[in-house]
Amino acid sequence: MSLRKKFTGTGIAIVTPFQEDGTIDWQSFSKLIEFWINGKVEYLVVLGTTGESATVHGDEKQQVFSFVAKEVAGRLPLVAGIGGNDTREVVHAFNTFDLTGYDAILSVSPYYNKPNQEGIFQHYKQLDAATPLPIIMYNVPSRTGQSMTAGTQLRIARECKNIFATKEASGDFNLINQLIKNKPDDFMVISGDDPITLHMIAAGAEGLISVVANAYPKEYSDMVRHCLNGDFAKALPLHNKYIDIIASMFAEGSPSGVKAYLHEMGLCQNTFRLPVWPVSAGLREKIRELMKAVQ
Repeated sequence: MSLRKKFTGTGIAIVTPFQEDGTIDWQSFSKLIEFWINGKVEYLVVLGTTGESATVHGDEKQQVFSFVAKEVAGRLPLVAGIGGNDTREVVHAFNTFDLTGYDAILSVSPYYNKPNQEGIFQHYKQLDAATPLPIIMYNVPSRTGQSMTAGTQLRIARECKNIFATKEASGDFNLINQLIKNKPDDFMVISGDDPITLHMIAAGAEGLISVVANAYPKEYSDMVRHCLNGDFAKALPLHNKYIDIIASMFAEGSPSGVKAYLHEMGLCQNTFRLPVWPVSAGLREKIRELMKAVQ
């Protein structure tokens, strides 16, 4: 199966469930994986931002990668989240982790350092030379503090042949339009922003790496498929149905919001690793009301 076929549609940036003591809740993890697969999404992204990757390290990260690969057992393509703001450390991780069962790597642009555009390009050039798998780069300036321009992403798309896609979450439609208009034919633009996915696919994006699909995999992946089929009359009601839910998921930070939904569904505990913290009681009550409204 080609990379385009594997990664067209809906991927989920999956949560990592924890016990009250902060250890990984493997039983809930297994239950969630079956829930997502039964929801008919196209692929899973493991230890991205939503998976609290910033607080899962070393051997434990390998345990998560291996556990998900074993549970999925080839039923869906898998993407491993491996990124950082130290290029040498990311390259070391590429060479160290056993990624058996994985089809690609998601690697976020460098955060905190706030490199210039040449620094971002050189970072990805190093990753391109060292990677054991195809790479999806990830532009999310709300978290990294620095956006990759359309020009930088296009330069990477043309010169780094192991980087086949970008997860674009800037929300900047001038950037998105320039990127989609000028990208190489074999390069994919994937939405990283649930509420504007319909609009991005209408402009030429090829799918979504989603947060909301953690909790609503079937209907949200149906929405994306309708968009990809050009049937926006069917897609729009589903898009509108989840607008308020998506807003609530991000109102007090992610993954705090989406885990609140999953907890209400009985799929995992509402626990995190600091500094991530549960949503407020007021937002929890609003979430319960929104859940009732979409039943």
